[in-house]
Amino acid sequence: MTSSPRTVMRIYFHLQEPDEDLYEQLLALLEGITPGVQPHSADWSADVDLTGALRYWDRDAKGLAAVIRLRALALYGVQSSAGIGPSRMIAAMAAALSPPGSVTVVGNSPYDIAAFLRPQRAAALPGIGPATARSLSRYGIYSIGDIADTPLATLQRLVGIAAGRQAHDRSHGRDDRLVVPQAAPRSACAEHRFDTDELDPDQHHQAVLGLVDELGARMRSENSVCCAITLTVRYADRTHTTRTRTLAEPTAHSPALADTGLALFASLGLQRARVRAISVRAERLQPAETATHQLTLDPTDERTRDLEAAIDRARARYGYRVAGPASSYQRAN
Repeated sequence: MTSSPRTVMRIYFHLQEPDEDLYEQLLALLEGITPGVQPHSADWSADVDLTGALRYWDRDAKGLAAVIRLRALALYGVQSSAGIGPSRMIAAMAAALSPPGSVTVVGNSPYDIAAFLRPQRAAALPGIGPATARSLSRYGIYSIGDIADTPLATLQRLVGIAAGRQAHDRSHGRDDRLVVPQAAPRSACAEHRFDTDELDPDQHHQAVLGLVDELGARMRSENSVCCAITLTVRYADRTHTTRTRTLAEPTAHSPALADTGLALFASLGLQRARVRAISVRAERLQPAETATHQLTLDPTDERTRDLEAAIDRARARYGYRVAGPASSYQRAN
């Protein structure tokens, strides 16, 4: 007996500002439709397995998505966009192409999958970052269709064995990952929206530094630490890139967060990118007293932490903007 094809939706909730409580209410709305909900709190999205819900609600995928979007808007005033496809990867890619208020549906036939994937640029394939895409372009590989047509052995020579296998499978639409229901992990987020699409890398770096400093101060005031940092960069064409890195140790120390945030940004390999917004999320928060700190013989580390504590005391008394690292403030012209 053959199993019915999967139907997966990636839905993005376009929150006006970070709001953990509202996001959890929206997840509860999804769980009222189907128990197969996997949250992605880094960008206020979720993967939803609609396979069983379609028959239960007696609707097609686009109709059920319309019900969900209408409820989110009517009950919580939150606009959303979604992508629907036969796998998590295709649903996520379809959602990335959907402007707020719309849904993109990709059929589950091999023709539908190929027609959706092949024309897209190589960098749109999950796992192919800007740097890898530029490397592939030097060999005449510009689109996902080009990747699909490249022999596996050739891809593996160009980008590595594991990455080549992954790119080969995904370019043909193969993605067996299941939607795994789970609770949204506790996290904290800060976002910077540029007044206009920003091209200046210095402004990008300054925004990242300001965001991690804000998160560090917030966590220290709440006596908590985070285990990982997620960076999301949103571009002028409505696409976005998200990267996550686990910290060497749970911390709320701003310099450590800044090193990780800047390393994540550098890993994107952006060159003259038109950036609309940058957000940084502190993931897997836990009480500070449960974390351990590796002692160091470097006196600079102790002085930095003492200075950080003094800045926190000044901010608590006079306001957040009274003090902070100079690199996170706008330079005077």
